[in-house]
Amino acid sequence: MGSLSPQESNINSSPTDMPSALDPVEFRRQGHMMVDFIADYYQNIEKYPVLSQVEPGYLRKCLPESAPDNPEPIESILQDVQKHIVPGLTHWQSPSFFAYFASNVSIAGFLGEMLSTGFNVVGFSWVSSPAATELESIVMDWLGNLLTLPKSFLFSGNGGGVIHGSTCEAIICTMVAARDQMLRQIGLDNIQKLVVYGSDQTHSALQKACQIVGINPNNFRVIKTTKSTSFALSPESLKLAISSDVEAGLTPLFLCATVGTTATTAVDPLDSLCQVAKYYGIWVHVDAAYAGSACMCPEFRHFIDGVEGANSFSLNAHKWLFTALDCCCVWIKDPSTLTSSLSTNPEYLRNTATDSKQVVDYKDWQIALSRRFRAMKLWLVLKSYGAVNLRNYLRSHVKMAMLFEGLVSTDRRFEVVVPRVFSMVCFRVSPSAAIIISDDEINVENCINEVNRKLLEGINASGHAFMTHAVVGGMYVIRCAIGVTLTEEKHIAMAWKLVQEHADAILMKNNI
Repeated sequence: MGSLSPQESNINSSPTDMPSALDPVEFRRQGHMMVDFIADYYQNIEKYPVLSQVEPGYLRKCLPESAPDNPEPIESILQDVQKHIVPGLTHWQSPSFFAYFASNVSIAGFLGEMLSTGFNVVGFSWVSSPAATELESIVMDWLGNLLTLPKSFLFSGNGGGVIHGSTCEAIICTMVAARDQMLRQIGLDNIQKLVVYGSDQTHSALQKACQIVGINPNNFRVIKTTKSTSFALSPESLKLAISSDVEAGLTPLFLCATVGTTATTAVDPLDSLCQVAKYYGIWVHVDAAYAGSACMCPEFRHFIDGVEGANSFSLNAHKWLFTALDCCCVWIKDPSTLTSSLSTNPEYLRNTATDSKQVVDYKDWQIALSRRFRAMKLWLVLKSYGAVNLRNYLRSHVKMAMLFEGLVSTDRRFEVVVPRVFSMVCFRVSPSAAIIISDDEINVENCINEVNRKLLEGINASGHAFMTHAVVGGMYVIRCAIGVTLTEEKHIAMAWKLVQEHADAILMKNNI
């Protein structure tokens, strides 16, 4: 008889010949090594260029074409991580990361993530892990109370909260609830009449939600904002758009109002917008993904005044509440509107607790069935730091933004484009410094924008800081968004010096 092939040998091998994939002793050894690796990464993070400098396709040239047949030790794997993966990272936790909005983290956030992964429960229903469901309900009320949300949004009232992965998911789910509620009134055949409203500063997640939910693309209204209102959505403009649609025989459905827009952190006037929406029976979702966390500070709470008129509200704790990606907190006044659209009850998931209707089954509050134990890390963050420290962390970032804003204002070559509201400064080389004399006003604006585009490219190419841009009112502006946990005032000073150095080079080269 011939020898066994490698495949036959593997099939016939005893399970006892295989190493345990979850041996507690080995887990402890490797776990300590991983914590040390991550701690060293943070200790040395300022040595890396903030924006990755690699070229597209770099990693395929570094790694083998196929997975290994035999196991490799964690030591060599971590060496590969350091050698091949780290150079390809844009370092979001670098203290000189000022791009997009931060996705900050903390020791408590890490430890909560470790516990969540360690338990690895799939808490889609109460019975699948009662603690996961009940802790989520509790922390959502905790955080809602810190924000002084109306009782109607909390489990302790008639509402409730759920943790999603992202704002996009939150908008999709609430829009589905609004859609189905409206179609029950006007008939399923009238879906093509439904209209959704946002401003030209509303996050693109709203457009994506419309595409997924089945809103007619011609019925997605983007209402123009202006610098005179700091790019906030005007209630008068909204009312005009709605009344025009009503006259055309369409059905207004959904408004996404924003507290802290992506481009400039503009704040839409919730109270007035909700009054307009109420008159027409429109669902209002408040997207406070970035700025919502700041509203737990009394001095910022007024930015969500009027939220009592909304139907749903969301913020991303993974952006500015030290909780780590992903953790989007969503509150809804009437959870039954959500569950009636998203619930399923197959036989294989039926159980006595669900049938009693005395428990929350979060599978019916979201798109997917499976769900992570995200509440664990939010709970650890709230318990580990407490409201007092969390508020002070947020205030420290706002203070640093005020510092950067002040530095910009002292250099006459620059201007702050819109008033700073939270911890982001929108600035640019001013027209008086960047302009090239031209009789064509369009070319003048293009020239100003080109100078600022080159300035941003130079800042980011240096590797010493990373910022991003926005275009508002035709102006190309540079966004300096402060919110990384490790950022200190010295990093703000260094960033400003970097901006000035690159501006010097550009303006002198152009004899400006």
